[in-house]
Amino acid sequence: MNLEVDYQYLKFSQLENTTFWDYYTLSNTNVIASLYPLVKLRDVLVQRKTSIIIDDNKLYKRCRVQIRARGVALRDEVFGSEIKIKKQQVCKTDDFLVAEIDAKVGGYGIIPENLEGAIVSSHYFLFEIDRAKLSPEYLGIIIKQEQFSRQIKSTGSTNYAAIRPYHVLGYEIPLPPLTEQVKIVSDYYKAINQSKQINERITQLEIGIKEYIFKELGLNNSSGRLRKKGLQVVLFNSISEWGLDKIISSSNNHSKHFNVVSISNRPDIAVNIFRGKSPRYSSKTGAFILNQKCNRWNEIDLQFSKTVDKTWFDSIDKEILTRVGDVLINSTGEGTIGRASYITENHQGLLYDSHILLLRLNVSVIDPELFVELFNSSYGQNQVNDIKSAQATKQTELGISNLKKVFIPLPESLEFQKTMVTHIKNIRTQIFQLKSKSDTIEMIAKSEFQKILFAK
Repeated sequence: MNLEVDYQYLKFSQLENTTFWDYYTLSNTNVIASLYPLVKLRDVLVQRKTSIIIDDNKLYKRCRVQIRARGVALRDEVFGSEIKIKKQQVCKTDDFLVAEIDAKVGGYGIIPENLEGAIVSSHYFLFEIDRAKLSPEYLGIIIKQEQFSRQIKSTGSTNYAAIRPYHVLGYEIPLPPLTEQVKIVSDYYKAINQSKQINERITQLEIGIKEYIFKELGLNNSSGRLRKKGLQVVLFNSISEWGLDKIISSSNNHSKHFNVVSISNRPDIAVNIFRGKSPRYSSKTGAFILNQKCNRWNEIDLQFSKTVDKTWFDSIDKEILTRVGDVLINSTGEGTIGRASYITENHQGLLYDSHILLLRLNVSVIDPELFVELFNSSYGQNQVNDIKSAQATKQTELGISNLKKVFIPLPESLEFQKTMVTHIKNIRTQIFQLKSKSDTIEMIAKSEFQKILFAK
């Protein structure tokens, strides 16, 4: 009798291999292929279930996991009296921490040394690593791999986000001998640390750009806003709006070298300001419109653009479409308001929605590239934040009228402005080259790790 039957509708699974009790997980075909033995995490991890009662008079560190497997970070430090739930878990260095809800979006990581003794609520799961079998550093790399995250995403039904500790303990990882784990980790981080050093250099160059701009334009280079105490005297001609908070803020915009102007008091610096159009969306038309996500920090990212009705697009006055030298500024949105980009030849003729402003500057008076650098710096963004948090109106809209009130130091010499722009662009070129090098190093390191651990 032939016992091998090909069932069209029924699928059978060995009871001993059944970890999760739902159809979606049992029928999932995500299988890890590795050159090394696969083990379930229950063979190398033990859940720590102990907890403590919070002391109101004691200071505690609280930690959180970052999504996309970016690790564990400090959330804050608070006294016990500020913690509502008095029963908390204590983290130890090299514990594996998993968020109950955010695990499916990469909410897990290894506890770093600086978070030894930090606390988490019962919505997190803590696992102690068996160091005789598994290196915490090795696990820290494995959990960043797609092969691992796929297992978590397929856990349980698709409409239920939370996972349980038994889910975690059922996930599989390839496990080389401990000595090989150490070598794999060493080779991996040798490349990653090289990339990290390059990124530190990039950070220094970015800081250097800010210092250069502030020095050349005679601006205050402190990281915060100056808040003086006592009686203050303000020149009447420097007041653009009535209101104590606005007058105090405007006093921080002073330049030691040049007149500080705005479009309101120097209309000749701008040719026009346009607000974008409310779109009429339509699929697969070939005509598209930019939104706030497209307008990054001096970078246009077309992948977030959306298609609109072609007839409607063709009816738009071409005067408002982007030209070389224009400046796009996000007008609304928490976290996006105030981002500005200079339009190059690659991004001419684009339409933008009503949450974006287009500023067309008078290039015979001011260099638009210098304006963008200054507007995106803390000097410009502090003014945007002042507008956003104005005590009287609590506005969350930059708008044309508010954009006209933003101050900038204006060197009268265009040659001086262009010299500054050339210097900044040379540094930006270095930064671009270093970023490419850093990305390449990381990509190779991850590729080599994959090649060693996972079979195709």
